[in-house]
Amino acid sequence: MTSLPPFRSLVLVGAGNMGGAMLTGWLNSGVPGQVITVIDPSPSPEIADRISQAGARHAVTPPAGLQPEIIFIAVKPQVMDAVLPPLKGVMSADTVVVSVAAGKTLASIEAHLGEAGMVRAMPNTPAMIGRGVTGAYANPKVSEAQRAQVQALLAVSGPVEWVAGERDIDAVTAVSGSGPAYVFYLVECMAEAGRKLGLPADLAMRLARETVSGAGELLNRSPEPASRLRQNVTSPGGTTAAALAVLMAEDGMQPLFDEAIAAARRRAEELGS
Repeated sequence: MTSLPPFRSLVLVGAGNMGGAMLTGWLNSGVPGQVITVIDPSPSPEIADRISQAGARHAVTPPAGLQPEIIFIAVKPQVMDAVLPPLKGVMSADTVVVSVAAGKTLASIEAHLGEAGMVRAMPNTPAMIGRGVTGAYANPKVSEAQRAQVQALLAVSGPVEWVAGERDIDAVTAVSGSGPAYVFYLVECMAEAGRKLGLPADLAMRLARETVSGAGELLNRSPEPASRLRQNVTSPGGTTAAALAVLMAEDGMQPLFDEAIAAARRRAEELGS
């Protein structure tokens, strides 16, 4: 477990799946509940209990008098325009704003909050079990010390990869932010193909599910690149080679993923406009 640096005051706006996962990670890493304020109109009973047990503060709207070091915004992009204006009153000159709302640009956030140190971050849902990955971009107003604080908060859910330009966050969203859904769909497709070959549907799903989760864990533990691990499974002229000949054909999996991930990035850009 990674220990976080001391914080004076943190505000978490939105305690849904992602916000709740971050809150749990912070508390488990040693952030005292007393320095955390959670702003959410209707947290789940589980999150409400976690807030209460940790001694954190819960509010429906930003409480007067707060001047947090970091405001962490974990709401859906569609509600950002409603959520942001009340936050301006609790910001100080040293407050850093971290947004995980897909597509929402720093300029659109500044339109509500004014110029400030801001970070756009894109975690993914495995953050809920501490196995996520987050892409992040910091604007020039974020100091090195502030960036280190944000890094520590984001890292409770897995590795953090900083990108050089804000536009890269939309590509991060398309690859890793949305990426877990692609993997889950791969499991569905493998299971359905097995069912069509005559396996019972539940057996085909168990086989596909365990294969993908096991392969992912092997990839996580092995220093070898994915291409080498693929080659290790593939005997010349064997069954795997026959399947890969279809998946790696000119009109196979790569162009399909190119198109899918480009579509995800376009949608992220649309959400920010």
